[in-house]
Amino acid sequence: MPPLRIRTFSHHCRERYGQTIGKIPLDLGIPCPNRNQGGCLYCHPASFTPFSLRPADSLAEQLRRGRHFLLRGRFRRYFAYFQQETPTALATDRLMPLLDSVLEDPDCVGLFLSTRPDAIAADLPAALAALVERSGKHCLIELGLQSIHTASLQLLNRNHDYADFLDAVRRIQAAGSLELGVHLILGIPGESQAAMLETVRTVTGLGIQALKLHHLQVIRGTGLHALYEQGQVPVFTLEGYLELLLELLPHIPAAVTLHRLWSTAHPDLLVAPRWQRLTGQLSQRLHRLMEGRDLWQGQQADLGGLLEERS
Repeated sequence: MPPLRIRTFSHHCRERYGQTIGKIPLDLGIPCPNRNQGGCLYCHPASFTPFSLRPADSLAEQLRRGRHFLLRGRFRRYFAYFQQETPTALATDRLMPLLDSVLEDPDCVGLFLSTRPDAIAADLPAALAALVERSGKHCLIELGLQSIHTASLQLLNRNHDYADFLDAVRRIQAAGSLELGVHLILGIPGESQAAMLETVRTVTGLGIQALKLHHLQVIRGTGLHALYEQGQVPVFTLEGYLELLLELLPHIPAAVTLHRLWSTAHPDLLVAPRWQRLTGQLSQRLHRLMEGRDLWQGQQADLGGLLEERS
């Protein structure tokens, strides 16, 4: 049987649930605390906010609109995806009842919480683990790290360091019952391919379950946009980014689910790069390249593990 080229989110869902599962983005209306320190260099929330999402709506209304506009009969079941801003900036005693109410829907299979490493309150992992065990559903905490390299985190104005990330990982994993994902940006100015590979290999060596990769995008009105106009921000060509993925993917353990491999942003806010390709077309092209070169996710990572066991 040929190897699985990429462990995609849809493959993971078919394996676990026997069907594909949708995602409904939700917004608690809690601003990211990093905005008080200037915000991340690349960030403009409007660039990735789904058209169906109206933050002033109640969670019930957001779910109703998400079902109508996003699931569209393609998916019966879904993950409640708290992607906007930093949802865990809300105090745990206020956050948990909201999450509990969402999980009451039998069609909701679990939660995705996309957040910052420095926004994991001391009491949050245990509370989430208890909620997961009580509900019998799943919870993936996705930590936005972007890079393990100090200079990159400082350039992006993340206002956390790699040690903060490792502390959050330790506490989440110690709670049990929770799954952990990491979000990385590829193409941060000043990072070589070797530096990006180091980040990917280091992070996936921590026992995470999911990874989200995307290429650096320049969004109109951000600090990154100003640097781009000054000629200080190189961006990937489509061919260059595909070649990078072909180098990185074999080093990612086969058990890690890849939720994303590229960015998407509203076209009217996207400055560069503009590839004019749909994500489905990008996926097909990447798979063809991997088949042509006989590459697959985990090819190098799994080989390394076997060599260590035999030595």
